[in-house]
Amino acid sequence: MNIAVIGSGYVGLVAGACLAELGHDVVLVDNDPAKYAVLAAGVCPIHEAHLPELLDRHRGKRLSFANSLLEPVRASRAIFVAVGTPPTIEGEADLSYVESVAREIAAGVNDYKLVIGKSTVPVYTSEWVRRIMLLNGAPTELFDVASNPEFLREGTAVVDFLYPDRIVIGANSLAAANLLREIYRPMLDGSYYGRPDAIPGPSTAKVPPPLIATSTKSAELIKYASNAFLAMKISFINAVATICESVGADVDQVREGIGTDARIGSRFLFPGIGYGGSCFPKDLSAYRAVARECGYDFRLLEEVMRINDEQRQRFLRKVRGALWTLKGKRLGVLGLAFKDGTDDVRESPAIAVVEALVAEGCEIRAYDPAAAERAREILGDKVSYVASMYEAIEGADALLILTEWQEFKGLDLARVRKSLRYPIVIDGRNLLDAEVMRRHGFTYLSMGRPDIVSSGESLPATLADASEAGK
Repeated sequence: MNIAVIGSGYVGLVAGACLAELGHDVVLVDNDPAKYAVLAAGVCPIHEAHLPELLDRHRGKRLSFANSLLEPVRASRAIFVAVGTPPTIEGEADLSYVESVAREIAAGVNDYKLVIGKSTVPVYTSEWVRRIMLLNGAPTELFDVASNPEFLREGTAVVDFLYPDRIVIGANSLAAANLLREIYRPMLDGSYYGRPDAIPGPSTAKVPPPLIATSTKSAELIKYASNAFLAMKISFINAVATICESVGADVDQVREGIGTDARIGSRFLFPGIGYGGSCFPKDLSAYRAVARECGYDFRLLEEVMRINDEQRQRFLRKVRGALWTLKGKRLGVLGLAFKDGTDDVRESPAIAVVEALVAEGCEIRAYDPAAAERAREILGDKVSYVASMYEAIEGADALLILTEWQEFKGLDLARVRKSLRYPIVIDGRNLLDAEVMRRHGFTYLSMGRPDIVSSGESLPATLADASEAGK
């Protein structure tokens, strides 16, 4: 099938590459000259597993790029809209890009088209897109509008697309629903998974994936409700971690007891310095705005967001508690991306923590396997960006772990202890084993687990005195 994907951000680029992988002929459209130039030059602009492989495999064959919309729309039967929906000052989703694209698509309707919303949008957006296209001259019998929300995690987006927990298609006509089924046919009939060159999936993947057919309104709400619920799980376990710290319990033990309950599950029950990225913060604000417009005060969402913001402050208090004063302290920071597996720093809690520490006069030496250049766009030269974990740690007064990159688990602790000025590690992601840290003589502070305080003479006197007073 000839398909146009409008927008080459995280969602559009992954969707375009994966649709080509399924056997469709895809044109990826973006009017940003810089993005178009990068893609046309054969460069993968984001850090995403398997994406460079798919772009190399299909570029110039099943995947092409365009910087104008009209011709790709005319040549395509299905048009995925994957443009940005950034938050307004009031927290609502800014749909101006969606509206602009809808007007342009209307001008290219020369035979039947299915316009498919892939961006995360509020309920009623599909109806508004249809209305805008009608007002701009698209014949009512020549197009349908559907919703096909994405459930992609940055870092595993390609695998999430090809091995999804479910495929949700929101359509108000049989023709639209059938066309969406046809687009995903290689996944629904299992034929893709039998290919020798198929991208490998997790052992737990549902093959073939279940299909959920709904109305457009229900599909739009499924996306918002899903993200809100996942964010709620993260904030919930962070609140539990706070109580664990107060009573001397271990959140890892509590988390295991909760997560093995089949009704709850262990996913997203990991305490830390809070969620971030391009989806959760934006989508929760937009979902709250939708509820408000419907006359419902969704106060639970406000509490989820409040707990998330508080986690960063709790972590900063741990840093202050460990070092007493922060001005002039050199801190080694591991992780700048909002999560592992991606170079995305949008709404990154790691960036927020670093900014706060810089504001208090700290010298930061930071390492991230993928996100340093994107972090530089926000932090500028306030931070020193180094090329390795150990370069960040050398001579630092303390080590801070802010992103859950798995390579940080492999730290040579003997080398770390020798490199640090004081044996202090503050782990915002609970990556390291507390008992192992104790055996290596570290003062080790984490989230929701009992503090481990070294009694070594190399500790600052203030910290040692405070530790003894608290026993």
